[in-house]
Amino acid sequence: MRILPTGFIPPCLPTKAPRPPTASEWLHEIKHDGYRVIACKAGEQMRLYSRPGNDLTAQFPLIVEAVARLRSRSCIIDGEAVACDDDGMASFDLLRYRRRDDRVFLYAFDLVELNGDDLRRDPIERRKAHLVRLLAPTRPGLRLNDWLDDVDGATIFEHACKLGLEGIVSKRKGSRYRSGRSEDWLKSKNPECPAVKRESEEDWGRQWPRKR
Repeated sequence: MRILPTGFIPPCLPTKAPRPPTASEWLHEIKHDGYRVIACKAGEQMRLYSRPGNDLTAQFPLIVEAVARLRSRSCIIDGEAVACDDDGMASFDLLRYRRRDDRVFLYAFDLVELNGDDLRRDPIERRKAHLVRLLAPTRPGLRLNDWLDDVDGATIFEHACKLGLEGIVSKRKGSRYRSGRSEDWLKSKNPECPAVKRESEEDWGRQWPRKR
């Protein structure tokens, strides 16, 4: 049996959906092409973990520095580590071949713990409100992965596909944070994006940190 690192909380994982939900009880985020990363701060100690709990701390110094500067005693942030090309688009190859480790930043989309308070039972809207306050002001290694809750999911997904993005993740309003696969998080992927084509050809999970 594999022993998980102390303080590591396995992430909530989205369920694949053939199309995004259209009901008003969902909010929607852009899905970026990167590595799922859990960033943990406990006093002076910083750790970055992959989806299965592998230590990535030494790989992404810019994220570590940004988390260390946050005005909190402790926190656990859920997000996606991303490297952008010269056009500002997320490039998985830059991560895969470790060409810009020192410039990789974290798109933060959830807050699991803050100053000793376990936020997993809080509704997602409250967790995001805490996250917004925690990340202000912005830092080079941390960016808020913004969301929309007043636009139809199909419309957002259509625009994401036109921009060549990986897709969107839709999250049920009022939902708690649960480790493992959840139907409160639905992932709709752009069939023409590089990530979908790549995943159909190779099993990246054997060599690289798992994507969400």
